[in-house]
Amino acid sequence: MCYSAQVIEAYDEYCSEFGADIEIEAFAKLYGIKLYDNRIKTTHALDANLAIEKRDKFERIRDAIEKHRAQQVAKLGQELVDQRERLAKAEFALTTKSTKKAIDDKRIASNKIERALEKLAELQRTEVKANDARIFPGYYVPVMIVEDGKKIVRPMRYQCRIAGSPENFDTRFPGTYNARLDNLDGFWRKQFGYTHGIAIVTAFYEYVTTENGEKAVIEFKPQNAQNMYVACLWSHWVSTGKDDLYSFAFITDEAPAEVLAAGHDRCIIPLKRKYVDAWLNPDPQNLDAMYAILDDRERPYYEHRPVSPS
Repeated sequence: MCYSAQVIEAYDEYCSEFGADIEIEAFAKLYGIKLYDNRIKTTHALDANLAIEKRDKFERIRDAIEKHRAQQVAKLGQELVDQRERLAKAEFALTTKSTKKAIDDKRIASNKIERALEKLAELQRTEVKANDARIFPGYYVPVMIVEDGKKIVRPMRYQCRIAGSPENFDTRFPGTYNARLDNLDGFWRKQFGYTHGIAIVTAFYEYVTTENGEKAVIEFKPQNAQNMYVACLWSHWVSTGKDDLYSFAFITDEAPAEVLAAGHDRCIIPLKRKYVDAWLNPDPQNLDAMYAILDDRERPYYEHRPVSPS
């Protein structure tokens, strides 16, 4: 599987490299929903790239991002007030008698104050770091597709909910952020040959078991630091009374030797640049051609290093 990846959030990469258009309305709607639905996750890098966009057509997105930031600042500010009051009461109680409740309240309040201050610092940070583009299942990611003969970039959730399935599909099949190559014409038959996408990825992350039996997270990155045009399948889920959901999965296959040696047996599939247009315009009557594209993939050498789980 690929439980996490580092994606290109600067949508200009898609525009300049492939001539794609940004679906502004879809991004505006996503950030509008984020104001009242805390399940909507976006990366700091995506927020930052959209927030500094000065063109008028991005105004609704900028406004929603600013409103969401203000909401979070107010929420954290109230958390600080509440926890500092809790801490003061616990410290006062401890001056007269040491009780388990007062000790626990002091510890919990101190920890919550520290976390709230860290979150506030993150909200106020303007510098964009490399790790800000790292996604996890449930995050929304710019994905390039073809619609009505045109390449567009639309935000999609990294965990695919197949059209026509019930809403609890996400909990029944929590691993649908990856689509196995050997199951494309099985579980993924309604997407393979029909709804293909590309996400530009710079690295991916996997859990591995170390020699001493402990779990560790490893970052895998092409040795030449190239961008990878990773093959995706996507779906458009609709249900009465619910927000539409566009979601996707990376296609994965058996890992190359260096990834296997590092302790993991799966790998995303980066496509060769020359095949991107053909991949985005599949013929469901000629799946062999799609398999051929996936087989004749880019095969970078992946360097690896241990990193933090999040």
